[in-house]
Amino acid sequence: MVGDSMNELRTKKNIEQALKGFQRDALVMNAKDLLNALGYESEITVELESNLAEEFISYFDQFGKLNRERAMVEEWESIDFLFQLTEEEISRTDQTRIAFKNHQLDDTIIESYVFFALKLRESDYTRTQLSTITREINKLMPMPAMIIFQHGQTVSLAVIDRRLNKREVEKDVLQKVTLIKDIDSRGPHPAHIQILFDLSRNELLRVHGFSNFVELHRAWAKTLDIQELNKRFYRELSNWYFWAVDTVTFPEDAGENVEIRNATSVIRLITRLIFVWFIKEKKLVPDIFFNPREIEKILVSTDPQESTYYKAILQNLFFATLNQEMNTSEKPNNRKFRGKGRQHYNITSLYRYGAYFSDPNETLKQFEKIPFLNGGLFECLDKEDKNDPKKILRIDGFSDRTDNQLSVPNFLFFSEEKDVDLNRVYDTKGKRYKVRGLIEILRRYKFTITENTPIEEEVALDPELLGKVFENLLAAYNPETGATARKQTGSFYTPREIVNYMVGESLIAYLQNAVSSRAIHCPSETKLRHLLAYNDKPHQFTDAETEQLINAIDTLKILDPACGSGAFPMGILHKLVFILGKLDPRNDQWRQRQIAKVNNLIDMAEDIDDSTVRRNTIRDLEREKDNINETFERNELDYGRKLYLIENCIYGVDIQPVAGQIAKLRFFISLVVDQRIDDSQENRGVRPLPNLETKFVAGNTLIGVEKPAQLLMRNPEIDRKEAELGGVRRKHFTARTLRTKEKYRNIDKQIRAEISQLLKSDGFPSETTEKIANWDPYDQNAVADFFDAEWMFGITEGFDVVIGNPPYVRQEKIKALKPTFKKHYTCYTGAADLYVYFYERGLQLLSPNGIHTFICSNSWLDVNYGAPLQKYVLDNTAGAVICHSEAEREFESADINTIVSILQNGTPNTDSCARFLTFKTFIGDPNLENRRERTRTYTELAQAGTRDNK
Repeated sequence: MVGDSMNELRTKKNIEQALKGFQRDALVMNAKDLLNALGYESEITVELESNLAEEFISYFDQFGKLNRERAMVEEWESIDFLFQLTEEEISRTDQTRIAFKNHQLDDTIIESYVFFALKLRESDYTRTQLSTITREINKLMPMPAMIIFQHGQTVSLAVIDRRLNKREVEKDVLQKVTLIKDIDSRGPHPAHIQILFDLSRNELLRVHGFSNFVELHRAWAKTLDIQELNKRFYRELSNWYFWAVDTVTFPEDAGENVEIRNATSVIRLITRLIFVWFIKEKKLVPDIFFNPREIEKILVSTDPQESTYYKAILQNLFFATLNQEMNTSEKPNNRKFRGKGRQHYNITSLYRYGAYFSDPNETLKQFEKIPFLNGGLFECLDKEDKNDPKKILRIDGFSDRTDNQLSVPNFLFFSEEKDVDLNRVYDTKGKRYKVRGLIEILRRYKFTITENTPIEEEVALDPELLGKVFENLLAAYNPETGATARKQTGSFYTPREIVNYMVGESLIAYLQNAVSSRAIHCPSETKLRHLLAYNDKPHQFTDAETEQLINAIDTLKILDPACGSGAFPMGILHKLVFILGKLDPRNDQWRQRQIAKVNNLIDMAEDIDDSTVRRNTIRDLEREKDNINETFERNELDYGRKLYLIENCIYGVDIQPVAGQIAKLRFFISLVVDQRIDDSQENRGVRPLPNLETKFVAGNTLIGVEKPAQLLMRNPEIDRKEAELGGVRRKHFTARTLRTKEKYRNIDKQIRAEISQLLKSDGFPSETTEKIANWDPYDQNAVADFFDAEWMFGITEGFDVVIGNPPYVRQEKIKALKPTFKKHYTCYTGAADLYVYFYERGLQLLSPNGIHTFICSNSWLDVNYGAPLQKYVLDNTAGAVICHSEAEREFESADINTIVSILQNGTPNTDSCARFLTFKTFIGDPNLENRRERTRTYTELAQAGTRDNK
């Protein structure tokens, strides 16, 4: 053990020294030194006359396969062939060397790696750019080509995922590239050194015991698997979480149940802090606030038992910095400490705990550099009691009063590794669990702000990690799943591959329906699959079809009825952004569609009788058009795509408020990544994040509101008020200041009350009207005991896509809800599990021809309680596809067999059929489309005949 430890330290030291060598201008030597430090060397090479791009292309690209533009050849300063690594090299021992008769590249040895060193002219390149260059170079090679990039002071290693027995890289399929990206040669991050160490020859031998090149190839793939990194992080974070929950004290107003109060509060803390950690990657928050040595200088006391770090640093960062506009020449006092006594009482956007700082004014200068982000995530939840305005309900406990109950000790952030007893939590005996401070955990890992995709991965923690972590932490204190969740390492989160598959199939079905209904030639499924596929080929649609597809995307309404941390909404967002990038590369049509919608509102405003109201409305709308143009002009192309997709297309509901917060957080990160930082501009050029309170709501999806049985004539004033409410929420979506948000929230409340009275006059039950009036989407702690798409989202025609992973809760756990379900659900039986009702509810929420896509237990297909649901599906869908995998379970440790169902809303006819597809590989396998016939078996049943047999 001691010897292994010494060898590890020696290898890591060699790796660090090799990386620091890249500061010298000797790329070939530096790159070989790095590979040698990892245990890889070879004398098989290619001697070119020069290391210029043209010489490389002349030698390797004799058939013109390289796309110079995609390969960014103009950015190449130099490229060198390092060596070819074959089985003979990896089989040698440290005491033996192979004597080669010929040290030249042998392109017949497919089971080998070739390594290149490529120096780029600039310092910053995106993951996509480096991945694309890697793919282009691999087009020229019969074996996998690995690239060591040097760009500025940073180094990146690109590893391509190619099957070793395949000589030709498929023309239309983009191979996945995994990157160890942006390694700082001046001071490598410990996480980068660890990743490279894990790839070293001796470490791979120790862990995997490979004996040939194919096994080495598999060992590389296993080591670079981001899932393993995520699991390791989750284990560390979950241990910290359970340790913290037993340690902290949050105000009693945050909940009566101490365990749940602490759990939700700690999850909220982690959510906010990890978001900050991600935006730190954009250099928006200085590292000084997370460096223990600097913190000792900033704070008067860092005693481990005190809570000075959480209160003075983190709470001030969250509530008084990220949630408060920066100081400007016009408003120089936005960010300041609150006054003494009751001055600024409960104004939670001002700094507190001034006495905790060694030099409060100097610390303010550090906070002043951080842009205002908005978005609701950092709004302090302390608020006035609705029943007693003189009383403040303390949720976050952002108060420097001496009676503040809040306690989050410093050791929870900076403790070195120690053993703690978590046996009660994990239901184990006599086991010791290791924990360390949360800041220390985060500092050990590399984070990337860009979410990984099926064709591009960075070996770092990406924002999807938030979903995996928090869905499992939420499950850990959920009574139905807690015992299981605490023993697992991430099994309650829908895997990315399955999300991608379900999103893709849903969009193909929706776009076929949407475009064909607009009276143009319906694009074939093949053309749509080509559009959605990760390839570098242009789409196959005409200009007219392209316009209709963009229109269909812009009008899409999608709902996840149990959104959790947002896996499916994020999957939809990424895929739609990808599609728009193909259909409209410069955003010309997408931008014009957003402006056209405002122009329509201006036309409607011209009919307003009151001249003052008309003038003010039109003025505001003209400003909105300017805002749209600024959005597209000052940010990356994907920013405008994402922002208006989020505003107009994507919705989510979950019964846990903190889950919705995490979903919003992921959307915030996805927007931040595409913003251009410009310190010469207001707020450092950062556009404050939108407010998503009316996009992701906390409510009970399965309970609707009672409406009159017969309503022949609806009061037209209700429609006018609904339109007015929609306008207010549109303005709140983009509101940037606390004062503006509060203004629109008050108007929202007033209009809800007016609608409530109008509905009561129209015969709606008083219970319904009270629910509508009292539902406050801006209360982050509240959960509505109902869900209604019209009153919550302004959607009256149903959703085009309902997609998700409904909660799997056994029928024994829902006894209190059964009378309600019996009253409202056709598919009710006393033995039905909760997901059955999500099926029927999801179909009810669809628009005509809408698409319903779920992953859930397959039990409803072969147990008695599933018969009513089977009949309901057959009677209310115009087509059904049920997908099952013969491979391993989709969820690692969830003890259920799952299926994916894709249903189309509508009345069945003689052509309607239910198709049962069995996959021989796992659902969502990225290689599925390349080998469909060998992967699936089909069973097809006419729905009419099936229904008659029931």
